[in-house]
Amino acid sequence: MKTKNSLEASDVKAILSAAETEALANDWAVTIAVVDDGGHLLGLHRMDGAAASTAHMAPAKAVTSILGRRESKVYEDLVLNGRVTMMSAPALQALLEGGVPIVVDGDFVGAVGVSGVKSEQDAQIARAGIAAILG
Repeated sequence: MKTKNSLEASDVKAILSAAETEALANDWAVTIAVVDDGGHLLGLHRMDGAAASTAHMAPAKAVTSILGRRESKVYEDLVLNGRVTMMSAPALQALLEGGVPIVVDGDFVGAVGVSGVKSEQDAQIARAGIAAILG
């Protein structure tokens, strides 16, 4: 039997804080979501000024990322390159950039999803959050 890494509450807080710091440094109003390895929401922060829809989109990007074990951008690229059948894939909720998996020693322990600015900026914020726990 294998022992695997998992996110703790302190990790979630650190991710949300670092991601918010990155967003604030760029004057971006976003929602940041952190999910565990099963796609269950562990933390959500909707910053002042972030659109209401971002509170739905950020967790969906995170879920897509962790369940697929890859950045959600991979799915966006597949659709943009003509593989529109991906849009009907079960459990993949948001086929847009901004969901980034958290990988610790080869274990996919969760993901961060961000929504509110350009997709590549969402991903930048998510990576900044993850860097807070991975260094």
